[in-house]
Amino acid sequence: MLTARVVSLLIGYVFGMFVSGFFLGKSKHVDLRKRGSGNVGTTNTARVLGLKYGAITLLCDCLKPVLASLVVWLIFGRSHADQIRLLILYASFGAVLGHDFPAFMKFRGGKGVAASVGLILLCFPQAFPVCAVLFFSAVGITKYVSLGSILAAVGLGVQAIVMGYLGWLSYPAENVVEAVAIAEVVSILVILLHRSNISRLRSGTENKFSLHRK
Repeated sequence: MLTARVVSLLIGYVFGMFVSGFFLGKSKHVDLRKRGSGNVGTTNTARVLGLKYGAITLLCDCLKPVLASLVVWLIFGRSHADQIRLLILYASFGAVLGHDFPAFMKFRGGKGVAASVGLILLCFPQAFPVCAVLFFSAVGITKYVSLGSILAAVGLGVQAIVMGYLGWLSYPAENVVEAVAIAEVVSILVILLHRSNISRLRSGTENKFSLHRK
């Protein structure tokens, strides 16, 4: 199973390295790393290129864990049928890591929010409603996408622990601790990659999201 875990993680990483915002920007002769917030994720893509391209970025980044998991299922679905959910989790986790730390961009990618959404929907669907409520409530009230992302990440981390303890996660008993640990890493990564946003939130200089491109 160790080999299957590593292979699944690497497959996810390869898919994750397709940083859609970066490539969409390049197609428009724009380097998103030098525009707006300098991030290649959904929010900055929408801010710089417009809502259409932001929506495309969101969809593509969410799909990366799904596509990686499909490949892993095709490879291991029969030979590791009893562990396939865990391997799908590793593939999804790899996609988040590939998005956050793409090798071809000197390991400086996005903040992993959209890719993490794909992971949650696939691997922790029970946690998605609360994460969504936290995100949309925070953004709706404050207009800070970063705050919504951070709160949703905290929501994932807390729910994974609670649901794991209560036995509500759809993993074999021997894999629950491992699954919860990965959820915690994903949650912590989102928060850590928003360090600069947290500083700006504290100082009151964080950019608010608008439906209208400047």
